Order: sequence, then C-alpha cells, then structure tokens
Amino acid sequence: MSQRSPLSEVKKGHITTLLAKGKRSDGRSFGELRPVSIIEGAIETAEGSARMKLGNTEVVVGIKMAVGEPFADTPNKGVLTTNVELIPMAFEEFESGPPSPMAIELSRVVDRGIRESQMIDLEALCITPEKEVWVLYVDVYALDYDGNLFDASSIAAVAALRNTMVPAKRFGKGEDFHLPLRSTPISCTTVKIGDYLVVDPTLEEEEVSSARLTVATDENGDLRAMQKGGSGFFTFEEVKKSIEMSVEAGRAIRGKI
Repeated sequence: MSQRSPLSEVKKGHITTLLAKGKRSDGRSFGELRPVSIIEGAIETAEGSARMKLGNTEVVVGIKMAVGEPFADTPNKGVLTTNVELIPMAFEEFESGPPSPMAIELSRVVDRGIRESQMIDLEALCITPEKEVWVLYVDVYALDYDGNLFDASSIAAVAALRNTMVPAKRFGKGEDFHLPLRSTPISCTTVKIGDYLVVDPTLEEEEVSSARLTVATDENGDLRAMQKGGSGFFTFEEVKKSIEMSVEAGRAIRGKI
C-alpha cells in the first residue's frame, strides 16, 4: 500500500513505541484479528454473494455466471475471472476510472488464493469440452477502507462462492446446482513494522509497515498461495512465523463461514 500518504512522524513513533511494549494501538495482540462479521446472500440478484466487515474495513462480493467458451489450453474447464473495484466512497484516495495498481494487485491475490487452492472444481463446470463451459465472475467492491483489503476481499469472495448456485435452468442447461467446491482457503495478511510482525493491519499500521505477506491456507493448514508486497524484506524465520499466524487465523475465520 505504498500509494498511501505517510503518517506523521509522531504517529509512526507512537505505533512503533507501542509495539516495542508488546501492544497495538487498538489493544489487539500481534496475532489477533479485528472483529469479523460475514453476511452471506447479501445480493439477491447474484448467483452468490457476501458482505464482510473486518474491523472498519468493509467489502461486498457478488458472483455472476454465464455460459461461454473455454480457454484453448483448458478446453474442459470452466473459467474464473476476478475483478476488484475501489470506489471513492470507500476511501478519499481511491479514484474512479481504470483499475489502479492496488486494485489489480488485489484482484490477483484474491484470484490466486481461490485458484491455487483448487477451491472450485472447474472441470465440473464444463458443459461441452472445447465448446461450452460456465464462466464465473467474482466482483469485489470496497465499501469502507481501514486497512487489509487483501483479507477482507479474499475471505468475502470465499464466503460468496460457498453460497453460489449455478443457474443452469436459466440457460437451458438442466437444473440449478450448487457450485462444486473442494476446499475453503482463508487468507491472512501479516505486515512488518520495524522488527515486529502483526496480522490484519489497520490503515495506520499499513502505512508505517515496510513489507506485507499474504498467505492462503486450507483446512489442513497447508500453504496454498502466498504474495509479498512492499519494499522491505522478511527473513526465513519471519516467513515461517507469518505462515503459523496465518494458519491460526484461518481456523478462526473458517468457523464463521
């Protein structure tokens, strides 16, 4: 999130001083998530949807499906496409128009967590090999931004996919059926501030961090996807710690969806 305006040196000093004392500005422990609220089926006209609040960060995800052609290199698999919209209503620095670098990165991270975990059985979305498959659109809209859109967007997308129905009857392809799923990947983002690692950063914590690591794990605690951001670095031990924190956060979130 390097595009953000920097905090004052006073604010930076306050955050790092608290971390040195084992505290965070909102009272959480280093590995503690903000309060989570997930409402599934938030959009009646979508095939699947979810609205999620992670602290003061809020997103809504809508799933739409249509019949289309498969990609040439995957003629017997459905198509997954992910898009993130960052609207000015969510944050004063977001702008209307073409996707920003931040929106593009968010889309890729959400897509990677779903795709690399093989959450969706894409082969089951093939109608006629090489001719017709189901095309699945995952649209993420940021409603309010106070840090960590990566996890809010990813988790909301997973929740929306879990209540998605394939509209086969509408397209004359038989009876509607539940989207075929294989796993429930959960993403957890850790940022590095000085020598400290904290999960689910607020906007202020993001702005003073030097590096970010988003890790997606499955029900077994296995690593399925990982994305680094920021100009700083993580040591090998810090990467291991981030993965451990992600596994714990995954267990906590998975019980809510």
